[in-house]
Amino acid sequence: MTTHLLLLAVIQEQDLDSATKALQNIGASLTYLASAGGFLGRRNATLLIGLPAEKQTEALDVLHEACRQRIEYMTLPLEGSPMPMPAPVPVTVGGATVFALPVERFEQI
Repeated sequence: MTTHLLLLAVIQEQDLDSATKALQNIGASLTYLASAGGFLGRRNATLLIGLPAEKQTEALDVLHEACRQRIEYMTLPLEGSPMPMPAPVPVTVGGATVFALPVERFEQI
């Protein structure tokens, strides 16, 4: 009996197309849900990826390749400044946050 996993991957929306195509190429079944980040409020996608446990490393490699980290600039007001002039602050965004969950039962209906 093959053991299956459910990977939950939160990625940036701009990486969605390349990530889903690459995951489909390795035979992973997936669904995506639109989501939003709490810190920056940016649009994300949460991927629900079902696959045999032996394909976990391959799926993580695919996500690593498809989901790039980037530097974006947030504007924050300068503290103590009489004029609220925004100061751009570099923030690293992107990549993927992945959770691997064992699947006790799996049926395709």
